[in-house]
Amino acid sequence: QVQLVESGGGLVQPGGSLRLSCAASGEFDIYYGMSWYRQSPGKQREWVASISSAGDRNAVDSVKGRFTISRDNAKNTVYLQMNSLKPEDTAVYYCNNLYGTLPWGPGTQVTVSS
Repeated sequence: QVQLVESGGGLVQPGGSLRLSCAASGEFDIYYGMSWYRQSPGKQREWVASISSAGDRNAVDSVKGRFTISRDNAKNTVYLQMNSLKPEDTAVYYCNNLYGTLPWGPGTQVTVSS
């Protein structure tokens, strides 16, 4: 059974940085492509960024130039480097495959506030 566990969230001031991690275990290889998603209170979960099997990266316009997705295939772990954080980035962040079809992990809370 696939298990995804996110970590690295926390409270940060506007303009600060965080690096999120997502460790995948079970019968699943992150090589085939992974995404980060986020959900703010009262809102639908939204896609944030993806990395394909070929290493191609894409991100939602609101985070382009600030967030970078990467992976370590040997560790079966995906990362999200978040810079220049804004209050509107406050959310619970989740990882999943490119289609959001794996069992969701617990997520990691990111709070951007002064």
